[in-house]
Amino acid sequence: MSDHNITLQHQSIEQHTTTLNVGPTHPATHGVFQNIMELDGEKVVSTDQTVGYIHRAFEKLAERRPLYQITPITDRLNYCSSPINNMGWHLTCEKLLGVETPKRVDYLRVIIMELSRISDHLICNSIVGVDTGAYTGFLYVMQYRELIYEIYEEVCGSRLTTNIGRIGGFERNFTNTAFTKLEKFLAEYPKVLKEFENLFSRNRIFMERTIGGGAISAERALNYGFTGPNLRAAGVDYDVRVHSPYSSYEDFEFDIPVGKTGDNYDRFLVRNQEMWQSLRIIEQAYQKIQEFKGADADIFHANIPEYYLPKKEDVYTKMEALIWHFKIIMGEVDMPKGEVYKAVEGGNGELGFYLISDGGRTPFRLHFRRPCFIYYQAYPELIKGGMLSDAVVTMSSLNLIAGELDA
Repeated sequence: MSDHNITLQHQSIEQHTTTLNVGPTHPATHGVFQNIMELDGEKVVSTDQTVGYIHRAFEKLAERRPLYQITPITDRLNYCSSPINNMGWHLTCEKLLGVETPKRVDYLRVIIMELSRISDHLICNSIVGVDTGAYTGFLYVMQYRELIYEIYEEVCGSRLTTNIGRIGGFERNFTNTAFTKLEKFLAEYPKVLKEFENLFSRNRIFMERTIGGGAISAERALNYGFTGPNLRAAGVDYDVRVHSPYSSYEDFEFDIPVGKTGDNYDRFLVRNQEMWQSLRIIEQAYQKIQEFKGADADIFHANIPEYYLPKKEDVYTKMEALIWHFKIIMGEVDMPKGEVYKAVEGGNGELGFYLISDGGRTPFRLHFRRPCFIYYQAYPELIKGGMLSDAVVTMSSLNLIAGELDA
């Protein structure tokens, strides 16, 4: 074959890329969202995201409801740690209403929120394990998510979408059974978490699948608006519980784990360390609760009759209690005018509620700051140039929750 023919043959070869839909019903997406990926072999050239497959217009729904009927809507954001969503909303309402909660209420809330954080992180990290080919860790820690749900069930009667607590506190006091289950969790979970870490942290296959994948610098993470474990994994020690304390978090001693590279491996390690810190906080809060004696041990809500349902026996026997019950249930209580923003450290990062009241019975405007919506904007940058299999692991390590993403 002549040199001329060889040249013509080379010129006729074209490079082709493949377009692949990952989602919205693909099992690797961990939720109902779509990525239209352009692949060169198994290498990701580019990707376009589509959100909104379960968009439910939560903010507009909430603008037609009184404050205390919005709590169940917040459950459906990050449903892996819904009690934190509930508490964040209650704190926002309390900021608008000028309500100061008793210390015992704060400590009870801290216990529930930190249990929720552990539940959120153990789901995220065990799923990262599944997506790298390790299923055992997932099965092991799920037993203890179940124990956390049993504690929720004892406190409020619900498990996943909890509607836990009320503006000013809780619906009822914690039972002895709830504290017994909490003691069981505190006694057993540290050993389980240690074994979970031993399965993954220095596992050669897991490390090779996660180190360097989905990395982001601290500067880029801040530019995108990252918060929570995904920002801390990049080396920034921002934590709402420390920088803007709420629910008496200033009364507790705990550390803020940080990483260096912001990759999938660092995100995994940070979440593991945060579970240890959450256990540390829960133990301190439980000790503080035991110090309340007598009548103080029965305090579980603030004294705000305009927003807190009276006891049933009082409703049946006292006119004032009947009136308040009617006004609250029928949504006939006007809220004060004001504009507030309140944020909590959610399982995924800074979960914020921006509320504007014009003095009516429902919010004039309401906006939820959802961490996942911000992370997903950075997703194309994190996976570009990597392998398709690494794109799935990156999605897991960002902990993208569709309910929070779409809202």
